[in-house]
Amino acid sequence: MTTPLSTAIVATPLLSSGSWFSNPAIERGLWPALIETLYMVGFASLFTVLLGLPLGVFLAETRKDGLIEAPIANRVTGVVVNLGRAIPFIILAIIVLFVIRAIDLPFLKAIGWPAFTIALTVSAIPYFARLVESNVLAVESGKVEAALMTGATRTRIMWDVLVREALPSIINSMTILVITIVGYSAMAGAVGGGGLGALAINQGYQRYNFDVIIIVVAVILVMVQLIQWMGDMLSRMVDHR
Repeated sequence: MTTPLSTAIVATPLLSSGSWFSNPAIERGLWPALIETLYMVGFASLFTVLLGLPLGVFLAETRKDGLIEAPIANRVTGVVVNLGRAIPFIILAIIVLFVIRAIDLPFLKAIGWPAFTIALTVSAIPYFARLVESNVLAVESGKVEAALMTGATRTRIMWDVLVREALPSIINSMTILVITIVGYSAMAGAVGGGGLGALAINQGYQRYNFDVIIIVVAVILVMVQLIQWMGDMLSRMVDHR
């Protein structure tokens, strides 16, 4: 028969037992959770860069006196981007998950890392687009004027001059983006997205296993440090100034 004292011992956080990596939750769940987080962060970052980079250049060059001046299109796009940035991430994620559930595609469910990857991408695109816009606007106007004098097309100037000159700054922005997505991915557990966040919430917080939370935080910290190191290295490599 289980006594109240023995029940209290069973419920004691595993941190006090010295288990740490021998904790079954860590042994069985850490690697799968890390893989899910890497999938979410990797795919969300890739799609965000592919969509957010041209959107940021568009925002920069459709302004007044831009290469493809289009004030109305700039204002409309700016409002949409600002709206995407204004909605809190967790609320936007829930909206995206509701849309996925409403569409009811057989290969995509409103649970798990694939659905949350879409939510991460939708939330991150406006944020990254504004970063790219600032990077492009920081390029010296004289370089654009020199390219125009050589007869280069406006499209070529946007990509071969503006983006190329702003590339070190864009890579720094990409580094910030990926680290931000890592932080957002930790919220996946709150809405059934899996990953390290789900491990920390389900096996750490809800089961009072503080060691699980500490290990998850340590793993995320290592990820962030590696991303920052790689971003700094790439930025220096492409900076020829």
